[in-house]
Order: sequence, then structure tokens, then C-alpha cells
Amino acid sequence: MAYVPGEPRLAAGFRRLLTVPTIRFQVLYVFLVLAHDRRRIVHCNVTRHPTAEWAGQQLREAFPFDQLPRYLLRDRDAIFGQTFRDQARDLDIEEVLSAPRSPWQRAYVERVIGSIRRECLDHVIVFDERALRRILVSYFHYYPRSRTHLSLGKDSPESRPIPPPEIGPIVAKREVGGLHHRYERRAA
Repeated sequence: MAYVPGEPRLAAGFRRLLTVPTIRFQVLYVFLVLAHDRRRIVHCNVTRHPTAEWAGQQLREAFPFDQLPRYLLRDRDAIFGQTFRDQARDLDIEEVLSAPRSPWQRAYVERVIGSIRRECLDHVIVFDERALRRILVSYFHYYPRSRTHLSLGKDSPESRPIPPPEIGPIVAKREVGGLHHRYERRAA
């Protein structure tokens, strides 16, 4: 969806980096960008050593110039240093800071991160950065097409039509390595 001049731009949310321990007791950091309109995951990346410069680069990679959000809701983590704030200002994105220790002010992104933990990361063992990226890519392929949300009228972030029963029987399609299933009607 491209930004059209004259239309209101969307808001995006950040949270302090999601931390994921590996089997070797290393800590990996996940940078996640969420568009608030349909709870779409816009961008994700993993690193062992996050810096303000890296976070600024992730901001540039998350938004093509024709799809910049108007607002950026984020917490006050030190990773969002001056370099990050300069990137947001250069992209003409207005930053909105949440109050300290107030995760309810970033409810959408906190909910997504909780879902990632409960529905995916709590059920797998992460070996390294590459394995975590593979797991997250699989989950992010499942999430927008199959994960329903009550606030979206029990629809998924990428809306899909409901086929009539005449089409055929319901079949289960394994997703996220079998952790989840997508149920579809298939032609008989």
C-alpha cells in the first residue's frame, strides 16, 4: 500500500528490542516494526550487538520513501539514540515517546511480541542468528495470513475471503514447522 498525498499516514510502533536466548546462552536481539492499522509486521531483523547506528539502519530499511508513517511510537530505550532520532527526523517521521515503564501505551506491539513468544519462541530451541531468522520468517509468513485478531473483527491482518461450504472439505495446512495450522476449504 503506497502513501497517497492528502491521505493520513499510518502510525508504526517500536518496542525495546525483543531478547531471545540461544542454546549457548548468548542473547540475540530482535528489532520489530509494526504498522498499527492492521497489525502488520513491517520489518524485522536480528543481531547480537545492537547499536544506535544499526537501529537507524533498520528504520531506513523498514519504510520505502513512498510508505513512510507519520508517527513512530516507541519506548525510551537507549538503543534509540541520537543517530536513530536523526534518521526519524530526516524521514519526516514524528516520534511519540511512551512514558517510562508504561507498556500499555504501546499495546499493539507489546501484544505482537507476546504472541511471538507464546506461539513460537517458547516452543523452539534457538541455536544461532540464522536459525532465529528462519523461525521468525516462518512465523511472519503465518501471522498476517492466518492469525486472527478480535480487534479486526476476527480477521487476519491480510484479509481473506471466506469460501462457501460447497467448495469442498476443510483441510489443515501445517505452518511454522507444525506449531500452527491454517484451515482452508479445498476443491474436491
